[in-house]
Amino acid sequence: MANITAAMVKELREKTGAGMMDCKNALSEVEGDIEAAFDWLRKKGLAKAAKKAGRVAAEGLVALAVDGAKGVAVEVNAETDFVARNVEFQEMVSTIATVALTAGADVPTIEAAGYPGGGSVADKIQSTIARIGENMTLRRAAELSVSKGVIGGYVHGQVAPNLGKIAVLVALESEGKADVLAALGRQVAMHVAATNPQGLDAASIDPAIVEREKAVLADKAREGGKPENVIEKIVESGIKTFYKEATLLEQPFVHDGSKTVAQAVKAAEAEAGAPIKLTGFVRLALGEGVEKEENDFAAEVAAAAGTR
Repeated sequence: MANITAAMVKELREKTGAGMMDCKNALSEVEGDIEAAFDWLRKKGLAKAAKKAGRVAAEGLVALAVDGAKGVAVEVNAETDFVARNVEFQEMVSTIATVALTAGADVPTIEAAGYPGGGSVADKIQSTIARIGENMTLRRAAELSVSKGVIGGYVHGQVAPNLGKIAVLVALESEGKADVLAALGRQVAMHVAATNPQGLDAASIDPAIVEREKAVLADKAREGGKPENVIEKIVESGIKTFYKEATLLEQPFVHDGSKTVAQAVKAAEAEAGAPIKLTGFVRLALGEGVEKEENDFAAEVAAAAGTR
């Protein structure tokens, strides 16, 4: 039998929102496989489908820099949230985003690029570490561009202009009015920040994720005693619902629930004076997927899991 640790129970609970004992039981059932345990909980109705939110467990800031038809987002991590309120750190992160507009989204390339005032971005990070006394790292970057149109942007949890907790870019291809496109781009970016879609449309979702979703739907129906001919229809219907929840274009628009995002974009064409195509998006949430120890909570989990 696999050794079910407190850390494993904690990780599964954060991913699913299920109770600690349910998480422990799930892990025991699947020999400690986190992903299999996640699916086991879903089949039992104890975890929400396709809601694996990244764990915000690192501190620091994300930043945007947009120049017309091109935009970049960067994440710079630090050890404590106190650093995010430090003006020197804020200025550094903002400048790194501006540098990335030219350097691109490859982290080593950004680090090697020149930093205004002398030295490289990597040099600036090291000197800031020395002055502030806390470890920092340029974790990741992403970029979007269009041949014609605009890149819309939005920062959630903003602590300074274009600096905050979640950074979103959206790409709108169009020859329409730039001000209309910019306003629409910001609205769609706000939507992405709120809903965290898994892809732009059905074609952009990883086929492995879709197959996994189908398997969970089928197993759940099978455990409910449904016959095989009915299960096929249940899976087909469930996948349609999955796409509506997981893909940006099919989601109900947060600014007008009577329309999908695709319909909202289409409706904006009249004001823009030209066709508009939403071609992509980027969403960086601070600390997403990076685990930070939570001592009090870990002790609670350990007690419930019987590992201490």
